[in-house]
Amino acid sequence: MIGALVGLGVGLGLLLVWSAFAVPRRPRTRRDGPGRTARMLASAGLREVSPSGFVALCAGSGLVAALVVLVVTATPPVALAFGALSAYLPVALVNGRAARRQRELAEVWPEAVDDLSSAVRAGMSLPDALGALGIRGPEALRPAFRAFALDYQVSGRFGDCLDRLKDDLADPVGDRVVEGLRVAREVGGGDLGRLLRNLSTFLREDARTRSELESRQAWTVNGARLAVAAPWLVLLSMSGNAQLMARYGTAAGAVVLAIGAGACILAYRVMMRVGRLPRERRILA
Repeated sequence: MIGALVGLGVGLGLLLVWSAFAVPRRPRTRRDGPGRTARMLASAGLREVSPSGFVALCAGSGLVAALVVLVVTATPPVALAFGALSAYLPVALVNGRAARRQRELAEVWPEAVDDLSSAVRAGMSLPDALGALGIRGPEALRPAFRAFALDYQVSGRFGDCLDRLKDDLADPVGDRVVEGLRVAREVGGGDLGRLLRNLSTFLREDARTRSELESRQAWTVNGARLAVAAPWLVLLSMSGNAQLMARYGTAAGAVVLAIGAGACILAYRVMMRVGRLPRERRILA
């Protein structure tokens, strides 16, 4: 009897172990957010540009530059190097535009929060106060809040409209403001005015501190960019020398160009890594 019970227990245990591996698991639902290129374009305020179109622009820019340099120098390694630089140029421009836009928005957010606080103290509802920023708010924020006001008039769903407002702004500071307003709306009570005043003070101090640090960091960034660009500008200025360009057309010349490009990229990355400031990320997006 005991042997039968032991055998039954062992068999049941083996059956459970087998079922754990044999029964197919339910696939997890995965929410794929926008890709890196789409996030970069949204941060730069270029949401109307598709990621595929931007990639095509980079590829076309690199191809045109490579062909032009190939015609001038008749040296494929040099043409390939300048083609790669030209392909990265739109990415650098968009990243620079995104950084400038983030600085501009960080400067005007305290004013926008002050306007919200004044509107709430005057008796306006939170959705109406947000919609009023599309008319009386800072110029850089008006299009997003005009779209919010229209969206709220059509749907009346405050939470969904806040989500679309965050997508339109594509700004880390905007994420914090919107989430603070969402919590205040859901919790209710009379703390909204105090929340907005504290938020305005915090944003002003943060923007002032970051502005001072960025002004001190500017020489590091400009020095790194100049140091990287200088060798390639010198190489481009010597492109009319056919004898010199012929040397870069050999295998040894191609190796020299590859090593130089790798050294420039590594030095630039290290320089920017050492001198960079912590960049805010959209952790609430």
